[in-house]
Amino acid sequence: MRIKFKSAIFVLSLTLLAGCGAKKDNELYNLTPDQWYNQILNDIKDADLESADKHYISFASEHIASPYLEQVLMILANAHVDEEEYKMANFYLDEYIKKYGTKKSIEYIQYLKIKANFDSFSKPNRNQKLVQDSIAQINEFLKNYPNTQYRALLETMLIKFRLADYYLNVEIQELYNKLDREDSAKIYQEKIDNSPLNDINSTKAKLPWYMTPFE
Repeated sequence: MRIKFKSAIFVLSLTLLAGCGAKKDNELYNLTPDQWYNQILNDIKDADLESADKHYISFASEHIASPYLEQVLMILANAHVDEEEYKMANFYLDEYIKKYGTKKSIEYIQYLKIKANFDSFSKPNRNQKLVQDSIAQINEFLKNYPNTQYRALLETMLIKFRLADYYLNVEIQELYNKLDREDSAKIYQEKIDNSPLNDINSTKAKLPWYMTPFE
């Protein structure tokens, strides 16, 4: 429910932005589907994803049944991934599933969503909820699609997410020890002790030197 509410707020915000742009910047309107499609491609080519997002809203409002919209959703999702804007990418992937999802396409889109989460996890000492959510999503995906062609890729992501979760627990446990919060430290020590990764040889991910002061 919260995700749907946030999506509704996002769409409303983009609609309002599109309306403001129309008044302030002589924004485009009443274009043919071909013209909207080409305009969005040009926005992306110009690295202006904000305009592309607004033009998508206008396009979808004017031509709700256009077959171009299906392509545009995927193009925008990929464009936002390329710019490392993973929340926006997931928004467009969710929109694609709601409007055009089939059994075959949903498998692919769900894989892309997991991959977007994986690509967004660029800092090893952050985002534990993202890590844990992604682990759950991969397990659910492999349960729903046991013969998926993406199994090998997802299993590799799963291993990396589990390692990240393990080392985050180590970091948190050490922090609680430093703060003399014994009860909290004990909880995380139990998580570490019970982890199947506890006895393996692995190298903890390291941040670039310029990020260390901010951790």
